[in-house]
Amino acid sequence: MSDNSALLKHRQRIVVTGTGVVSPLGSDRCSSWAAIVGGKSGIARITRFDPTGYETTFAGEVKDFDAAARMGRKDARRSDRYTHYAVAAALEALEHAGFAIDQANAERVGVLMGSGMGGAETLDAGMETILTDGPGRLSPFFMPMFLGNMASGTVSIATGAKGPNFSPVSACASSAHAIGEAAEIIRRGEADVMIAGGSEAPLARMVVAGFNAMDALSTRNDDPERASRPFDAGRDGFVLGEGGAALILESAEHAAARGARILAELSGYGSTDDANHMVQPAPGGSGAARAMTLAMKRAGLGSGDIGYINAHGTSTPLNEKFETQAIKAAFGDDAYRIPISSTKSMTGHLLGAAGALEAAICVEAMNQGVLPPTINQTESDPDCDLDYVPNVARRADIEHVMSNSMGFGGHNVSLIFSKTES
Repeated sequence: MSDNSALLKHRQRIVVTGTGVVSPLGSDRCSSWAAIVGGKSGIARITRFDPTGYETTFAGEVKDFDAAARMGRKDARRSDRYTHYAVAAALEALEHAGFAIDQANAERVGVLMGSGMGGAETLDAGMETILTDGPGRLSPFFMPMFLGNMASGTVSIATGAKGPNFSPVSACASSAHAIGEAAEIIRRGEADVMIAGGSEAPLARMVVAGFNAMDALSTRNDDPERASRPFDAGRDGFVLGEGGAALILESAEHAAARGARILAELSGYGSTDDANHMVQPAPGGSGAARAMTLAMKRAGLGSGDIGYINAHGTSTPLNEKFETQAIKAAFGDDAYRIPISSTKSMTGHLLGAAGALEAAICVEAMNQGVLPPTINQTESDPDCDLDYVPNVARRADIEHVMSNSMGFGGHNVSLIFSKTES
């Protein structure tokens, strides 16, 4: 037996028992999944503020969401929208898992909710207040609403979880890191259950203007539903999205002891950095390839075992070129066999929450036997010559799925979820 095989044999197994989702496609996991399978777009003109005069006037907004109904009117007023989404996703995930936090188990339940930007709307509104009404009019809740850790903290307050709690910040890999690190916390014996995921509400004026200043966003203002087009030759930038997602992770022993329904095993986690550039991926996608390879090694899997990849797929010229190269480097000839899709074509890019949303989608895809499509595929790109499940969802029986996330700063995360019989 190899050293790696021996390690895998004795390593504690971590399973997923519940998911919760708030997305531009729906304010819960079921409505979001139905829209994904149907290849629907959640992208439209921004209504959160008047986008007239901005280079980009559209985004993926969450619709029909009542924060007061999820967390109470007073608490909703005293917290940023990104916190609202985190609490809603966490509560849905706990309900889906059939797990109640009480006095007996609270200290063994932790929370890791990642966010790339934290309270962006609060910051935007606070600056407006200072400029128009003066600094004395700033709300006393400004600081706690704005802080990047407050989603994690508020989820603990809302649920009673008293175990390990912090907020990974690694740009668009934040919530993927949260999931991977939450699993490691359970393996270290510091918790039995972790609420892991992320949330983001970046549809604020400074954020849109800032990404426009970088030429990072699509400017297809006349056709927003078709603006996010990962792997398509006509892609011209990503589309902002908002929302949150959470997974309930447990040790397999804990889940079995309480008779939980197991949705998947989190079998692999790889984390690397490019050490290359603030915002551009490493040439050839070398850092992302190492993350994928490391995740497969830790899962005890080979390139022929992965049945589907949910790509980072942002709809930017460089990302898809280098992510395709990274997949080829990690999978060799198997790269041409594996179905790959980017659900950002429908949801937009949820930044720090993207990894958690896409992890939840991967778990659902594996259990339902349906591969989400990459919509808006109309023009072939010679740099992107793999199977991207164009435009229409596909039936497939898959045992292992991979979810890729990458963030400014060169962060790369790959998560692998596997079917399990127990």
